[in-house]
Amino acid sequence: MNFTVELPKFKEKEYFVEDFGTLTLDTLNNQKIIQKAIDEVSKNGGGTLTFPAKIIQTGPIVLKSDVCLNLVRNCYLKFPKEKRFYKVSIRDWEGMECYRTNSPIEAFNESNIGIVGDGTIDGCGDDWRPLKEWKVTSKFYEKCLKKSPYYIMDKETRIWYPSKTSYDGSLNQNNVKTLEQADEYFDFYRPVLISIVNCDKVLLKDFISSNSPAWNIHPLFTTNLTVDGLKVKNDFHAQNGDGIDVESCTNVEIKNSTFEVGDDGICIKSGKNRKARQIKKPTSNVYIHDCLVYHAHGGIVIGSEMSRGVNNLLCENCTFVGTDIGIRFKSAIGRGGVVENITIQDINMIDIINEAIIYNMDYSLFKMAHEKTDDVKALDKEDIPYFKNILMKNINCSNSHTVLKVLGINPTEINDFSIQDIRLVDSYINGENNYSVKWAKGIKLENTTLNVNGIETYFKNVDLTIDSNSK
Repeated sequence: MNFTVELPKFKEKEYFVEDFGTLTLDTLNNQKIIQKAIDEVSKNGGGTLTFPAKIIQTGPIVLKSDVCLNLVRNCYLKFPKEKRFYKVSIRDWEGMECYRTNSPIEAFNESNIGIVGDGTIDGCGDDWRPLKEWKVTSKFYEKCLKKSPYYIMDKETRIWYPSKTSYDGSLNQNNVKTLEQADEYFDFYRPVLISIVNCDKVLLKDFISSNSPAWNIHPLFTTNLTVDGLKVKNDFHAQNGDGIDVESCTNVEIKNSTFEVGDDGICIKSGKNRKARQIKKPTSNVYIHDCLVYHAHGGIVIGSEMSRGVNNLLCENCTFVGTDIGIRFKSAIGRGGVVENITIQDINMIDIINEAIIYNMDYSLFKMAHEKTDDVKALDKEDIPYFKNILMKNINCSNSHTVLKVLGINPTEINDFSIQDIRLVDSYINGENNYSVKWAKGIKLENTTLNVNGIETYFKNVDLTIDSNSK
């Protein structure tokens, strides 16, 4: 890559959390001790703050500059859902400003920060998240109903809520006009587990990030981010349970990490729709390598919130096992933004449930019947998103439902092709269903074989879009 990611540098001085007070079973007591330790270490010029090898229940904490949290093996840092700790404010969620609570771990406008070690962070997400009935067994769902009897019947399924306040929040969300009103339904406005906003030189290394209320890790407007050796886990049914969502960040390296989550695994974003485009901060200079993704909605995902643009990204030497989709690009009219200069290479995939590779300009977030849509009806030129100049090389998929799907925006609506100049080179894709390409230009297969139900078709140098857009 033609960029470097600067690592944080910490003073070679070690502090111990228990030197600042006695950790007990009292969540508030532990929060005060941990936050005091972080604040004082930062004030004294920084260093490493080591947590003991025990279960620690705490309220939310705020990271400060020049401090590296060291979670030793068998340190289990747990953040129970307690209303006294979580206040609703205006925050970024899915690329837009909206009501959310504070996160269990967060940092704002800090530099030289880190979380390292072999310990575990548990966001107690199963006490926050709604649950779609069809995702679990009937026995499991009945167990949830005994815990909380509240659910909404939608056209798709019953959706269970873990508390009356989250249930009421879902029903009343369109009527909430003030922070005070929103705070009544605090646990409806689920936070991400680790939120890092407008920071520089960040290191996340080796720990387990698990059971998040919404996304696991959300870096936003951050530079020089290194993610190394993480284990990111959520139940497969975790609603919005993404692994990592890198949004409008620059100089990022994600490596040697494993993801098994309830939504997208490694996801690249840059804000949503017109309001996001007012801030000129694309996601750029991203290097993803040597990662393993098990269950997830997508292995490597770009979008759907990509309105500020995504460029100069390399993803290589990764393995996707049993993901819903392998390589996933998604957007929709209204997003705007350009995704370009992307290389994805040396990827192995197996047992992909749906498409091995998909480019989709018709993506829409799931909305329940009583929720407002965020789809854009009017169309300006800047509302048109683009995927272009993307190279996929040495992609090997041993089994999938569909080998390749490309669906752009109808060119008669925008007088252009929203998906163009996509190359799949030196690859072998096995699937049950053949490729489909519509409303795109320059989708080329070079030295690539598609095996559909045991019938191999070799493409030496073929543009799949010739004659396809009239179908």
